[in-house]
Formats: sequence, structure tokens, C-alpha cells
Amino acid sequence: MDNKPYSITSKYGTIEFNFPGGKPDPDARNSRGERYGDPTIGRQIETAIAAGDLTLALNLLDRRADLVDRHFYLMYAVGAAYKRRADPATAAFCEQIAMMHLAEFPKLAVALKKDMGSLPIVPTFAKFATLLTERGHYERAIKVCEQAISFGLIDGTKGNYRGRIAAIQKKAAKG
Repeated sequence: MDNKPYSITSKYGTIEFNFPGGKPDPDARNSRGERYGDPTIGRQIETAIAAGDLTLALNLLDRRADLVDRHFYLMYAVGAAYKRRADPATAAFCEQIAMMHLAEFPKLAVALKKDMGSLPIVPTFAKFATLLTERGHYERAIKVCEQAISFGLIDGTKGNYRGRIAAIQKKAAKG
């Protein structure tokens, strides 16, 4: 393991960070045998978004990666932007990256199933549906949930995506 600090530089300056125990192995797997891509890139994407450097985050997403890594990089980006969705530019970025992830998901899903044996929970669908609901785009939010259901995904809640659809419909009815 390499214990030196890592940094990313953009027009906003340089951000340095450390990984406890050194830089992770990009091919490492968790206890279930799942691989999460190169965590260094994911961490850089999250750090760039936190610093408000959405251009750098997009540049990091453009790096060459296999389909499994690409899935996790997009998921990192959506998650980091979602946390900062109160900022209009970051909310728009979140929507843009979520749409990109969902558009690419059919081919990503094939690679994920091959690599992992089954599809993991994919928070992009739930976060994107929530973002759309918060913006009053109820029909689009429902379509995102339906797309998740079509892939056999769950969101980890009691009602999963069907329950989420019911909640969106209820909110839409209230206006």
C-alpha cells in the first residue's frame, strides 16, 4: 500500500487527501466478492463535486474505464451531487449525471451481472426519482422507478420502487 497523500488540481486550486492505510487496490473486492472500481477516482469525483468543480468531476468521469468501474464512477458522482442538491448548479449536474447513468445502465447491467453474479442496489434510481419529485416532475420520477423495476432492482426500503411510486403519486395528487 502506498501511504503518500493524493491530490487533484483544478481551476479552483489543489485538494489533497489521504486514504487510511494507503491507496486502495482498484481490483479489491468486499466480503461478498463485489468490486467497486478504483476508489481513488471515485474519491476524486466526490472531492471535486464538494469543491464545486463540476467540470473536473465531468473530466474524471470521461476517463477510460471498464463498464463495471464506469457504473461505480457514475454512482459516486450522482451520490456526491445529490448530497449538495440545494445548490441549483449541483442539482442540475446531479440530474445530468443521473440521466447519463440511466441511459448507459442497460449495457452496464450486463457487465455488472457478469462480474458480480447479480445486480447490486443502484442508488442512482432512487436519488434521481427523489430529485425529480422535489422539483415537481412526478411523471418523470415515476418513469425512473418503473425503469428500476424493469431491471429487477430494489431500493432497500420496505416498499421498494412500487412503494416509492405510490408515494410520488400521493404527492402529485396533493399538488
